[in-house]
Amino acid sequence: MKTLLVGLMMISSAFAAEIDVASSSLKWTGKKVTGEHFGKIAFSKGNLDIKDGKIMAGEFTVDMTSIGCDDLEGEWKDKLVGHLKNDDFFSVDKFKTSTLKIKSATQAKGDIFNVVADLTIKDKTHPVKFDMTKKDGKFAGKLVFDRTKYDIKYGSGKFFADLGDKMINDEVALDFTVAVKN
Repeated sequence: MKTLLVGLMMISSAFAAEIDVASSSLKWTGKKVTGEHFGKIAFSKGNLDIKDGKIMAGEFTVDMTSIGCDDLEGEWKDKLVGHLKNDDFFSVDKFKTSTLKIKSATQAKGDIFNVVADLTIKDKTHPVKFDMTKKDGKFAGKLVFDRTKYDIKYGSGKFFADLGDKMINDEVALDFTVAVKN
């Protein structure tokens, strides 16, 4: 019976690959009228379901308590990180994680996949689309989302008038590299 199961698994060559959180990275970038800020957030867990070298599904969890800022130092860095963690932005005390669940991934050309997924931030879920490229056993890409869909309205020109140079762009970019364990 064991031999039969192993044989069937080898024929379909499908497997769920756990991500290597230590070798994976996630960088956020937020822009405003007068510049931008960026930093890292840590994956806490995740997996990719792969069949015949193609992504079938996947799910990633991000530890929102790990959000940091890499372009500032000292007091200004602490203030920005504190602000990102409070209720004006990600309400990290209430929502410690965010998730991305891949619903489909279509191989476009070569090692590029067009991905459709559900992004959940602050218990609000919306569909997103982005591309992922497979290279050297890792998957990389950029996902851009509209923060206001997740009840993050602070400094948004959609919701507040006369912000001038205090306006913050609604789009947040997430550059990622995901390594899978063998």
